[in-house]
Amino acid sequence: MGGRRKFIKHSFLSALAGVPLAAQAGSLELSRKKSPSGQRFTPQILSTWNHGMPANDKAWEVLNGGGTLLDAVEQGVMVTENDLSNLSVGLQGLPDREGIVTLDASIMKGDGSCGSVAFVRQVKHPISLARKVMEKTPHVMLVGEGARLFAAAEGMPMEEEKLSPKAREAYLRWKKNSKYQPIINIENHDTIGMVGIDENGAMAGSCTTSGLAYKMHGRVGDSPIIGAGLFVDEEVGAATATGLGEEVIRICGAFLIVELMRQGRTPQEACEEAVKRAVAKSKDLDNTQIGFLALNKEGDFGAYAIRPGFNFAQHHRQGKALIDSQSWFK
Repeated sequence: MGGRRKFIKHSFLSALAGVPLAAQAGSLELSRKKSPSGQRFTPQILSTWNHGMPANDKAWEVLNGGGTLLDAVEQGVMVTENDLSNLSVGLQGLPDREGIVTLDASIMKGDGSCGSVAFVRQVKHPISLARKVMEKTPHVMLVGEGARLFAAAEGMPMEEEKLSPKAREAYLRWKKNSKYQPIINIENHDTIGMVGIDENGAMAGSCTTSGLAYKMHGRVGDSPIIGAGLFVDEEVGAATATGLGEEVIRICGAFLIVELMRQGRTPQEACEEAVKRAVAKSKDLDNTQIGFLALNKEGDFGAYAIRPGFNFAQHHRQGKALIDSQSWFK
């Protein structure tokens, strides 16, 4: 799949060339370094995976251009929703076992305001629909046909329901055996989650995905569930998750990390404890990968995964980096 890495195997990315710092233009120096936390940056944007780099570029541009942090985390992940090469986010993503693409997304502010959508069809930008749920309805979550009708009523871009060429090719290969337990890899669980803090200490986050490839029709993962795939409390911090959603839901992963930070854990320590609990609760550890990403109100960050291979993108005033997370299994 064009240079994408297997989700549960060691791999590496090509070295990334540095570019000079130009703070007034909003450009940043690109570096590569190992996690974990220990350095604090405010403002700061973090997002999961290597596709987080262009997503962060857009979020940083919005923030530097006078947009709110909420605008930044929304527009940042929209880049990934639009990325036709990405088979796990957006309408071009891999379908369920019936050959239908359904999308999940959530967005949250540090004051507790939040919105999400799940099992949505045809909506080009589910993250924007999640924001509309937050801002224009008395609800937190809309699903299925109700969410699609709300999007249509709001005049949101809708697309004809058909598989992208790459997704169709992959689906037809899968149908030859039609195994309902797909291999867990980066193409299959490559959610983008983004969290950030601005110079005033406001925090926000977003999460969007096309979900588990070849899932049962109607399956919903952790990404649209507030407290599982995403949680933000600007009195404490923010966290997001990627990986096998069922395992994240079982431990309320993002909420757990924020609460651990509330109790005094660093973001790194909180992510490590969440992985420890996920490992203990896993129903199928051999086929499970989860990656957690966290940021606290001081601008300290952390990340941890069950297996090697998870990385995350970081942008701040001093530079930007694609960082390899540490993991439970070495």
